[in-house]
Amino acid sequence: MRKIPVSIFESVGERIEQDYVGEVRIPAGKLYGVNTVRGFDNLSVSPLSIAHYPAFRDAFAQCKWAAALANLDCGVISPEQSEAIVLACQDIIAGNCDDSLIVDLLEGSGGTSTNMNFNEVVANRAQLFMGHAAGRYDIVHPNDQVNASQSTNDVYPAALKIATHTMLGGLIDEVRQLAAQFDAKAVQFADVLHLGRTCLQDAQPMRLGQLFSGYASLTHRLAEELVAVRAKLHTLPLGGTAIGTGFGAPAAYRGAVYRHLGEVTGVAYRAPENAFDAMQNMDVFSRVSAELRTCAAALAKIAGDLTKLSSGPVGGVGELKLPEAQAGSSIMPGKVNPVLPMAMIQLSFAVIGNDVAVAQAVQAGELEINHFEPVVASRVFDSITLLTQGIQRFREKCIAGIQADEARNLAHLTDSMAVATALVPRLGYAKVSKLARQSVNEGRSLLAIMAESGVMGEAEAMAAIEKASRPVFES
Repeated sequence: MRKIPVSIFESVGERIEQDYVGEVRIPAGKLYGVNTVRGFDNLSVSPLSIAHYPAFRDAFAQCKWAAALANLDCGVISPEQSEAIVLACQDIIAGNCDDSLIVDLLEGSGGTSTNMNFNEVVANRAQLFMGHAAGRYDIVHPNDQVNASQSTNDVYPAALKIATHTMLGGLIDEVRQLAAQFDAKAVQFADVLHLGRTCLQDAQPMRLGQLFSGYASLTHRLAEELVAVRAKLHTLPLGGTAIGTGFGAPAAYRGAVYRHLGEVTGVAYRAPENAFDAMQNMDVFSRVSAELRTCAAALAKIAGDLTKLSSGPVGGVGELKLPEAQAGSSIMPGKVNPVLPMAMIQLSFAVIGNDVAVAQAVQAGELEINHFEPVVASRVFDSITLLTQGIQRFREKCIAGIQADEARNLAHLTDSMAVATALVPRLGYAKVSKLARQSVNEGRSLLAIMAESGVMGEAEAMAAIEKASRPVFES
């Protein structure tokens, strides 16, 4: 169980706050209140607090910031209260209040503990800005002013969407950089003859660059699909208050809060066409998580290919040379393992598992809201972080330094019966098939057998192979 963190700037003494359960003692230097302590004591189950992901912390503060300005416009709070709340939100975004944002990211109160932790920290920081003591709430109250015109039910999912939108931006940049790296490798290996394989068996002649161009095309597509699903996060439930009716907020509030939120975030977030749908359903996170899962699985496939093609150095394929990252064994001297591709594959297992959790949470929403948003936040943020950091290392420490063993690529191709396909137009299927089976049975190169029998010289055969490795269709 996590302990409540103690700030190195701790003030001396305590203050006492009370709710209907009883009294709690709070260190004088902390900005949280009684609701936060209840949430911390009852619901701390993971090692991560709500301040762990800066994007989530900032998104919540941005929602409170925009709400304070909208409430000022609507005459709900005073200019002094609004200004102090905005300053408090800016302080949170600067990271100055992290040690008071202590509620567990995976808390089970449907987000209420998270929202109240933010409300209390904002209220107490605002009180201090205005020259009043923390914990009294006589000038800025967590519920009456900070949470005015809001509910956990609309603020939490709004902050979750904003944070996910922000984090996806970084992931998309990494995927695009990986695609560019694969593009570069496709050019680098454009003239390297390579043995194409299907079902892990010899297939047809190709170019190694063509293999990497396929990886590049896939990765570009992954980036574009992430861009598309990111755009679906622009619609927020903010302004719906508890169940979508907007009850408890002035009529002009919704328009004002989106206007201010756009100014605060720089993103054109908008109200939903149907506020009840926005409150009831989290299907957009099924789509986001599915794209994260698809991205992870697709890149794991590439990582698996690289592991196979670099296997060896003596007993494996050995057609690719991966950068040597670290020693591969504590007992076998000189052994080097493909740790970066292995890490990418392992990462995909975690992201796929996260997707299952998200799917179950989205399905488990009940009637007017979904109170399992914290697990969606936890799993989606984890997947984005794993992918963003994993792809960066995969690109920088593995893909950028891949080299081809051109001689081994050529030897595997010319020693294989796979070259038979290239010779069919000249010699016919039946004749080439007979020679190919002879090659397999005798364990000898098909080109050598043809040269010995006078069927086709090596130079002519290589010209046929070169031609067969070129694309038939214009790209």
